[in-house]
Amino acid sequence: MDFFPAFVYLHPGMHPDPVDSVSRAQLCETVVRLVRSDEQPRYQQLMREHHYLGYLPKIGETLWYVASWREQWLALLSFSGSALKCAPRDHWIGWSLRQHYGRLKLVVNNSRFLILPDGHVFNLGSRVLSLCERRLPGDWEKAFRHSVVLLETFVDPQRHRGTVYRAANWVYIGNTRGYRRTHAGYTNTPQTPKMVFVKPLRADARQVLCSPILSPPYRFGGTTMRMTAEQMRSLPSFFAQIPDPRRAQGTRHRLSTVLGIAAGAVLCGMRGYQAIAEWAQSLGQQSRRRFSCRYEGNHYVVPSEYVLRDVLIRVTPADLDRALQRWKERYGAGDETLAIDGKTMRNALDEEGQQTHVLSVVGHQTKTCYTQKKLAPGP
Repeated sequence: MDFFPAFVYLHPGMHPDPVDSVSRAQLCETVVRLVRSDEQPRYQQLMREHHYLGYLPKIGETLWYVASWREQWLALLSFSGSALKCAPRDHWIGWSLRQHYGRLKLVVNNSRFLILPDGHVFNLGSRVLSLCERRLPGDWEKAFRHSVVLLETFVDPQRHRGTVYRAANWVYIGNTRGYRRTHAGYTNTPQTPKMVFVKPLRADARQVLCSPILSPPYRFGGTTMRMTAEQMRSLPSFFAQIPDPRRAQGTRHRLSTVLGIAAGAVLCGMRGYQAIAEWAQSLGQQSRRRFSCRYEGNHYVVPSEYVLRDVLIRVTPADLDRALQRWKERYGAGDETLAIDGKTMRNALDEEGQQTHVLSVVGHQTKTCYTQKKLAPGP
């Protein structure tokens, strides 16, 4: 997949010269800082005028930087969320599918790098990249409440050779296949493959991204995963033997489909009926077909929040638990150790007035809950 390709762009007619408007001594005075809110229109305009890819809007987690010398702007940079899929990067990291989906935020993409016409000085590009690498982790954590361990970028070989990135000690790890992501999915035919460069922000970046348990500075959110097409197709079949508590009259969605979608949403990190319903609505037509959704009006329809809530409330918990355990045995990642956790539920009393206790067995590496029992203490 190509994601914001071709980054370092020197304005046409620009020929670096060691004897130019900015001397090598002045290069040491170059500073990199975040673009202020009142400077964003100027940043956008310069990108439109001088970068052949044009202006890239702020989408999701994005930071804009400007490199300057005595308030004179020399270069502009944009860092944003990493590419969803990139085979060379994923192979270089060596992470599993679960790790890839749950830790993608720890990788940041250098989505734009523009050297302005006034930035005529040798080594400016590598100097600016070095300054950005030093301050980016702190800026990112302050802005988005989590740090990063790896930078990535894509270079169009028809325009550039990645010389600036090589000079800044970025590592070339291969080329993409040339498919580009669009609103409808991906392009049918490959375009120009892009060179992929990465820059670890710490020496053990790959070990961190592949570790069984993330350390607190890099741990965020809940346990999530990215489902494969095979998992989507198979998940409803694990619920096929569960009795349907609903009346047959007026039932539009198969019970196995409703439970499969609900389980898939929870496995992907959704919590609560509304979040599960929103996840279901976000599924594309191919994913809906894999879940065996109802085909209606030339498209596949997912169950509503009301249907999801109604089914999950009425289905027998023991049947649901057994189905999920069978799915975990087939697709779940292994755990080397287990953790036992007990909690006392507030305002949950049995017939004798005793508080209910919950005992859970959770996988230490995957954080999978293998079993959960409710019990009241004996006399």
